[in-house]
Amino acid sequence: MKRTLLFGTLLLVGLIACKPKYEAPEADAGELDPSRFVMIGGGHSAGYMDDALYYDGQQASIANLISMQLGEVGGGTFYQALMQSNSVGINLQGLSRTKLGYKTDCLGVSSLSPVRLASAGDVNAWNDNLYNAAQPFGNYSIPGMAIQEVNQIGYGDALNVNYNPFFKRMAQTANSTVLGDAMTANPSTFALMLGIEDVLPYVKKGASTGSMTSTANFEIAYQTILTALTINGAKGVVTTIPDVTDFPYFITIPYNGLNLDSAKAASLNQIYNPLGYSFVVGANPFMIEDPSAGAFGVRPMQPGELLLLSVPLDSVKCNQMGSIYPLRNEFVLTLDELADIRSQINAYNASIYSLAQNNQLAVADIRAKVAALTTGFVYNGITMSSKFVSGGAYSLDGLYFNPRGSAIMANEIIKALNSKYKANIKQVNAVSYGATYFP
Repeated sequence: MKRTLLFGTLLLVGLIACKPKYEAPEADAGELDPSRFVMIGGGHSAGYMDDALYYDGQQASIANLISMQLGEVGGGTFYQALMQSNSVGINLQGLSRTKLGYKTDCLGVSSLSPVRLASAGDVNAWNDNLYNAAQPFGNYSIPGMAIQEVNQIGYGDALNVNYNPFFKRMAQTANSTVLGDAMTANPSTFALMLGIEDVLPYVKKGASTGSMTSTANFEIAYQTILTALTINGAKGVVTTIPDVTDFPYFITIPYNGLNLDSAKAASLNQIYNPLGYSFVVGANPFMIEDPSAGAFGVRPMQPGELLLLSVPLDSVKCNQMGSIYPLRNEFVLTLDELADIRSQINAYNASIYSLAQNNQLAVADIRAKVAALTTGFVYNGITMSSKFVSGGAYSLDGLYFNPRGSAIMANEIIKALNSKYKANIKQVNAVSYGATYFP
């Protein structure tokens, strides 16, 4: 008995000692030459967060996060047009970035809300010109840049009507184009995250003014960019365009967020019953302007329609906006408007997939990842969602990713590069990056 026990113990020890150790595959660039990485995009890959461009956001930009991982497989030094580390940041309206702070509403109730870090943005940053021929930039992601502006002459020249002060900070000359300046870095690997800014400005206005880039113009501009980037044999990845109406900015306030007590419901019924609309105690749809809604051009919101975060909530709470005074079109996306927006995004993405195939490029499906956030998922033990402020993926503007969200999107791009080019570029440890700071 003792011999059997001793033999079994020795056998177990031997098996454990002989068990092969798992060794993770070494990082490998595969078919890529990562030495000169360049990214072209809009605010989402620039590190624009909390409604401004600022230093910490740039450090956690999608472009910079990818470059850090490429650095482990032979990537070179990556330069960005960084803001000063102590800057309050700035957006295209000249405002500073936001932070989470306490704000008192018209009812005297104090609660946590995004507030500006300073009374004005860092306007001095727009006077910088950081171009350095010896150290070409790698991140040509410009907040607010639509696809046709990538090759616009003088896009950084303040004398032009349609110029961008964020590109002015990095342009080589007054007549520079973003694409032309990016090509001076002689990219060997590239990433494109374009198209969001062709949709977002229009959607942010409730589809009330402006327009989206036509599919034909989008495709022509995209192919022009790809032709330039691939002419010397560079390989790269393009990203799909997310449904921007999945962003927290558009899905936070419910269409039926008009909560009424019995007295207010009765008062509104006196006004609207003659039009065929009635109200109940509790949750009710907001009333909106709609020229097609009969002689009075007013109707309740319908399920699936979206109310924007730009709506003045104090006016809703204290001045009967959304009830006696219907919400204007600039604050609402109707079902018809949403159908047009989503149809256009689908057309853009069809073009992106086709162009990627024709040019033998990788595709990162950012759209699918953004859509997954609407229902939420667990990432390395942490729940991520598109819930405003607390969801963990978006910054305080409800439109752009926070550092953790940027890391998750960077990983989607890295996975696409690995799959297409037989590489083993390590992913970013997204949970090591911050989300929203609560005071």
